[in-house]
Amino acid sequence: MTLLPETIRQLDTLVARAQSTGRVPSLALGVVRDGTLAHLAAAGEHPRPDADLQYRLGSISKTMTATLVMQERDAGRLRLDDPVEQHLPGTPVGALTLRQLLGHVGGLQREPDGQWWERVEGVDLTTLLGGLTPDKIAYPPLRGYHYSNLAYGLLGGVLERVTGTPWAQLLRKRILTPLGMRRTSYDATEPYAPGYVVHPWHDTLREEPRTDTGAMAPAGQLWSTVADLGRWAAFLADPDPEVLAAQTLTEMCAPVVISDLDSWTGGHGLGIELYREGERVYVGHGGSMPGYVAALAVHRPTRTAVVGFANAYGMRSGHIGGLARQLLTLVLDAEPAPVTPWRPASAPPAAELAELTGRWWWMGIEFEVRVDTAGELWAGPPGEPTLRFTPEGPDRWRGRSGGQDGEILTVVRDPAGRAVALDVATFVLTRTPEQEP
Repeated sequence: MTLLPETIRQLDTLVARAQSTGRVPSLALGVVRDGTLAHLAAAGEHPRPDADLQYRLGSISKTMTATLVMQERDAGRLRLDDPVEQHLPGTPVGALTLRQLLGHVGGLQREPDGQWWERVEGVDLTTLLGGLTPDKIAYPPLRGYHYSNLAYGLLGGVLERVTGTPWAQLLRKRILTPLGMRRTSYDATEPYAPGYVVHPWHDTLREEPRTDTGAMAPAGQLWSTVADLGRWAAFLADPDPEVLAAQTLTEMCAPVVISDLDSWTGGHGLGIELYREGERVYVGHGGSMPGYVAALAVHRPTRTAVVGFANAYGMRSGHIGGLARQLLTLVLDAEPAPVTPWRPASAPPAAELAELTGRWWWMGIEFEVRVDTAGELWAGPPGEPTLRFTPEGPDRWRGRSGGQDGEILTVVRDPAGRAVALDVATFVLTRTPEQEP
């Protein structure tokens, strides 16, 4: 899907200005629509960016680690409320649960002890666990949001113990290969952009180390490209069921905690960051490692996303994240997703379905029930039937949206077998406002 020339002009202008004012050697942001890289906006010449140039993902790696955990949960090999010590026995912070680690609500401190793990060669899992002490829990779980890289080092350890496979191998087998992310790797693979620190006063470049972070790799090790990160963004918008069930990804994108209590513009799900921009909510994550920053922002309802990289830490992850969300909003405002045309049904619904449609009443309030071509019921105020119900058996339906998600709708019939009421989780809808439930 291509973008309009005026949209492209505005995108390119914003990226060029950000590269210039931010003094970034190389800046690249890609717009993804319906699973396709629709446009690459790039600026800078150190090196000249393209869609196949590798940069470091940083903490966007966490979204993939979280997906591996959810795969194991769906397979029944662990539960999100398992304590860490169930899988890593003897860990001093083992009372924390996997859910708390995924959502950054365990109170666990941000970093492991020792040297700055992002700048030095990492240690193995045994050494990482041996360096933990009970006081790494800064405050009680669920008190609030506290971002923790250490949490994802532990989650990587849990994955290794549960599957018997090192995190990097598991990632390639379960995510990278199935999604065709061939240019996403554990170590830098040519061509890649060197990471720099830009001198604040004379604009010279100092190249940063490219470390193997060892047991902390699940928190931020990976390298990727605009094209590959675009594939990951497309997955977060519309997942491949062979990799992760759609309902599981939706669960990951539900807020575990609000990270911005003043304005409620940010939150965190199960490994996924949440951002409110006006009336829209974007999902994704930011990333940084010495010399690199990255951004991932996805609007799931329209399958539209922006991904981005820069090879200088001075731009800061918040800046590139804000730029990515600004570009995403620009695209959505300038080019709304096409409206799906209405098409008539090929045949009337079965009699037992047709009987349930029409007007119903509850406490003097009017409701409308419709049936779609898939045989599902939709209910709500007249003209706004947004509550979806799927069949579970004779006269039994399960809510799948809104306030009735998970609730049961039961059809009540009179002695002659006619549908006279709809019992929605004890709220009884009748055919006329005068009828008693």
